[in-house]
Amino acid sequence: MQDVTFTVLDGEGGERLDKLVVRHIGGIGRRRASELFANGRVEVDGTRATKGELARVGSSVVVKLQAACPVPAEPDAPLAVCLENEFFVVVRKPAGQATAPLRGESGTLAGALLSHYPEMAFVGYSPREPGILHRLDTGTSGLLLAARAGRAFEVLRRALTQSAIEKHYLAVVSRTDMPNSGTVAAFVGPDTRRARRVAVYESDPPPSARAQETRYRVVRVGTERSLLEVHVSRAYRHQIRAHLAHIGAPIVGDALYGSEDLLDLPGRHALHASYVAWAGDGTLPAFSVADDLPQDLSLLLD
Repeated sequence: MQDVTFTVLDGEGGERLDKLVVRHIGGIGRRRASELFANGRVEVDGTRATKGELARVGSSVVVKLQAACPVPAEPDAPLAVCLENEFFVVVRKPAGQATAPLRGESGTLAGALLSHYPEMAFVGYSPREPGILHRLDTGTSGLLLAARAGRAFEVLRRALTQSAIEKHYLAVVSRTDMPNSGTVAAFVGPDTRRARRVAVYESDPPPSARAQETRYRVVRVGTERSLLEVHVSRAYRHQIRAHLAHIGAPIVGDALYGSEDLLDLPGRHALHASYVAWAGDGTLPAFSVADDLPQDLSLLLD
């Protein structure tokens, strides 16, 4: 079967997404729909959806019915392990490395993980993302969490959706006059003019946009740039990048969101996932992993 895309119609807003999938796709029963959601094969406006999620009028729903190509193990791809146990690992992804192969890329983090943890092939949202619980943009460096077993994946996935896993980022921005701390609260949704971007809406958001919040505090101020520590809960794609650009503090090197401060940062922008932690739940152990700002980003402040 071919992949299916449909738009949530007037009168369908507020209904459960799994019911809409059954209605819009002939031959798909509730059990099959549930499997598609569990395997990350349903996306709403470019973001993975859950079966109990309520539909919003105008949203674009993509149901991936075709089987994804398995990711080949790549033992030569870089992999830096920061924490490892029998349930999950925390790894450090370098900037320039894709998290998973979306367009046939090689040397991805997914391939590196499979070469060290072959059991991940049977874990995760889809075969293209073995064990991976959250993505980092190719140009973003830092910490990423991956599960080694199905039960661990489900527990950690639930914790992520409930904002129980704490994630911090460090961002170097092209601004020195920011308040010591602040919050950007604005809707984020697909940019209808540029497919690769998301757009920020302060008022009159389209039905596909989501209300998102990004908190920051200033860690250090240089002569031309500032270092921010950024906190988000369940982040939307490109949320930090778009929100900071929206308040006039674009991330250094992020040309997609209007940064004119384009230094020699090959394959990256100045955003680093610096901290990930969870309190545990009795079935999986607690963990806390921190990673310093990379030297190439630290030099931007000198």
